[in-house]
Amino acid sequence: MPTVLSRKMGENSFIITAELAPPHGSDMSTFLRMAACVAPHVDAINITDNQGANMRMTPLTAAALLVREGIEPIMQLTCRDRNRLALQSDLLGAAAMGINNLLALTGDDIGCGDHRQGRAVFDLDSVLLLRTIQALNAGQDMNGKALAGRTSFFAGAAAAPEVEPFVATRPKLAKKSAAGARFFQTQAIFDPQRLTGFCSTVQPLGVKVIAGVLVLKSAKMADFINRNIPGLKIPAAVVERLASAADPAAEGVRIATELALQCRDLCDGIHLMAMGRDEVVPEIVSALK
Repeated sequence: MPTVLSRKMGENSFIITAELAPPHGSDMSTFLRMAACVAPHVDAINITDNQGANMRMTPLTAAALLVREGIEPIMQLTCRDRNRLALQSDLLGAAAMGINNLLALTGDDIGCGDHRQGRAVFDLDSVLLLRTIQALNAGQDMNGKALAGRTSFFAGAAAAPEVEPFVATRPKLAKKSAAGARFFQTQAIFDPQRLTGFCSTVQPLGVKVIAGVLVLKSAKMADFINRNIPGLKIPAAVVERLASAADPAAEGVRIATELALQCRDLCDGIHLMAMGRDEVVPEIVSALK
């Protein structure tokens, strides 16, 4: 059965997604409360996978709980923490629990997170993970052995329209498309012109573009991102708006809303990254109507 996400993309509807991080612990009450708050306003909710190389509950469990609640998840899966055996096992488990939307990621460097003493795996990268998903959908494992029940995943991948030099990323995007990516969810967009150029570049690939919209809460947060997050550059004008605002958090919501409105006419959807301020998602979405 097609997912809501795949059906709406097939209808060329404008897509709205948001993301939630699983808890740093076993208490799911806050996570489920925020999911219930966000779900009526979006088409699907991304469940992050040890985002920023910071330890959290497995997205497999968190996404399965959303399915139980009647909420459509997009389960993110990174190659950093698992070898090919573990990745295939988690994918089969996801299929068994009714999780069909995936975002295949290579994963942030483990040195960025809270367990820097750990060892990254990177047995596969995102392209090879997408090919693995293709194989499972065809009823085979990575070694070509038949499965007792094929999967029906609808997979996407990440993209960074504002990375420099952008031309260097084009071959990887083409490989992701060829490996089965049906949509790109991008890193945060702050330059609509770059987004326009990105969409023009990937249009021949036939892949939908869901633009990332980040909700900033302070100039300090923006400065941290500029210093530490590769491929993401928050313009000085945006930092200044936050620094001079009487209420920087409210200004961050206004900036995100402005960007979401611009993206509406440029690409196939938006992906809201509220960074723990999930209660603002309905406000931003309402501005698009």
